[in-house]
Amino acid sequence: MKIGVISDTHGCRDHWAKAYDKFFKDADLIIHSGDVLYHGPRNPMLEDYNPAELAEKINGCSQPVLICKGNCDSEVDQLVLNTPIQSPYVHAFADGRHIVATHGHMVESDEAKEAMAAAIKADIFISGHVHYTVLEKRGNTVFLNPGSPSLSKREDGRQTCAVISDVDIKVYDVNTAEVLAEFKF
Repeated sequence: MKIGVISDTHGCRDHWAKAYDKFFKDADLIIHSGDVLYHGPRNPMLEDYNPAELAEKINGCSQPVLICKGNCDSEVDQLVLNTPIQSPYVHAFADGRHIVATHGHMVESDEAKEAMAAAIKADIFISGHVHYTVLEKRGNTVFLNPGSPSLSKREDGRQTCAVISDVDIKVYDVNTAEVLAEFKF
């Protein structure tokens, strides 16, 4: 199984398209951990900001897309997306692993994430919100933040997404396809 993981697209259709075309087009499932269409009042407006076209691209995916609600997602976004925006968590079972995604604005600290992951027995706990990547195992859970393909807050500015496969999780630079982080099961 191949699962594309993305977060914080903030209405940027071209940044979504890069991640999709390079990493997700042959995925079995895509998990979006929130802040899908709206750029947010604290974020700059990017030139490819077009939430209506991004919604069309997401709606046109051949594979299922699971979306959890971010702090910038609203009820009006659901009117243009065919897949439900779930709040506050998305659950998936793949390859015997319990995968849970949340945006991260409700459980921001590592301690809160660890407590939540333990309570729901998550094998992989995905979050977004902070726009930088995290990939590490703590306790029985792998914690993944794919970063953002559009509004990166990484020190190096790289725009990112992630892929979960049967054997590993990789975080990629969406522009160069370079692997920036890897965890092997």
